[in-house]
Amino acid sequence: MTDEVAKAVEECARAAKRAAPSLATAPEKAIDAALEGMAQRLLSHRAEVLEANAADVERSTAEGMSAGLLDRLTITEERLTGMAEQLRLLAGAPHQERTVEVSTLEGGLRLVERRRPVGVIGANYEARPNVTVDVASQLVKSRNAGVLRTGSAALGSAQRLLEVVIAPALTEAGIDSDVVQLVPRVEREAAAALVRLPDLVPLVILRGSGDSTRALATEAATHGVRTLAHADGGGVLYVDAAADADTVRSLVSSSLDRLGVCNRLNLLLINSSVYDELWPRVSEAFAERGVSPSLAPYEHEIGYEWALDSDREATVTVAKVAGLTEAVTIANEQTSGLAAGIATEDAAAAEAFFDAYQGTGVFWNAPTRLLDGFKLLGVPETGINLDKVPGPRGPVTYTDLYVRQYAVLPAGR
Repeated sequence: MTDEVAKAVEECARAAKRAAPSLATAPEKAIDAALEGMAQRLLSHRAEVLEANAADVERSTAEGMSAGLLDRLTITEERLTGMAEQLRLLAGAPHQERTVEVSTLEGGLRLVERRRPVGVIGANYEARPNVTVDVASQLVKSRNAGVLRTGSAALGSAQRLLEVVIAPALTEAGIDSDVVQLVPRVEREAAAALVRLPDLVPLVILRGSGDSTRALATEAATHGVRTLAHADGGGVLYVDAAADADTVRSLVSSSLDRLGVCNRLNLLLINSSVYDELWPRVSEAFAERGVSPSLAPYEHEIGYEWALDSDREATVTVAKVAGLTEAVTIANEQTSGLAAGIATEDAAAAEAFFDAYQGTGVFWNAPTRLLDGFKLLGVPETGINLDKVPGPRGPVTYTDLYVRQYAVLPAGR
């Protein structure tokens, strides 16, 4: 890593830390005004944002980026409008309770849980410009300053969003715009530098391809930096013996509307007793979405994530299974643990599947595409955390980004 890259990241972190008190102490009305201002400016400056994004897309297309990744990179008119709507919904969402009564101690003393901002939170994410807005807005709502680092493909879009949308809206609301920093370097080493600053950035959100995110999480741990990591994805659907054919077709199709996203259908497990009967309906859905099945014998692991394969992302692994037990075992032991669903009309089978699956989201006759902060909770997410330990799990939103402090007060105070 060059000294210049490390220095640039540290400068961003120090600037964010200096500005953090401006956000931590801001009135709720100011925070919501900043978010509403971002929504307004996103729409009023849409031409500038779309222009910068078009340049990113054009360059990435020339460099051979896959169709799925280009889809993630692209901001359309419709998506821009959706981004603004999400900002407005977040502005209107209730703020985190900052003081929660716990109990009364001996002598009448009050025990109160205070929820404080972390301070500065880092975020490293893939070439998705909308994530710049999602993460920045969640951090602002949670009163945390942030240091954002995105890949070179989306840096132009991210810089334009910061310059004409995020920073001016913060300033207009009376909040120091330095609370949101964007690392201006394109080098991959900047991501490693971000997870080596425990005194400045104690928590980093990691989103991206599995290998790079896992490597960053390991690097962060060696430097005492906590992470909320979303390294792997891929939705699983188990088709039970009691599944309805129309429901199966609909689930398969609706789970493949976008191929470059983590919660798409990745692995389809079909009960062998109904495989031949249902395969024509599944094939129809695949053809409708331009997707090909990967059938046994495989040249890959059964849980291989196709969304990360730029050459073969329009693929779904399909396997016959003896029943629910085998399906759940595969989902638990050979996939990422992101999300799995069951297609069945048998409530007992659905309940058994729910009890046995250990991942972050489980679905009955519903697509795994719903595992998304906005779709489930009505607010954008900073990412999906796959940890199997206490703490935020699944879609992480502004209500999760705090540290707990116990306070003991005199009676009546």
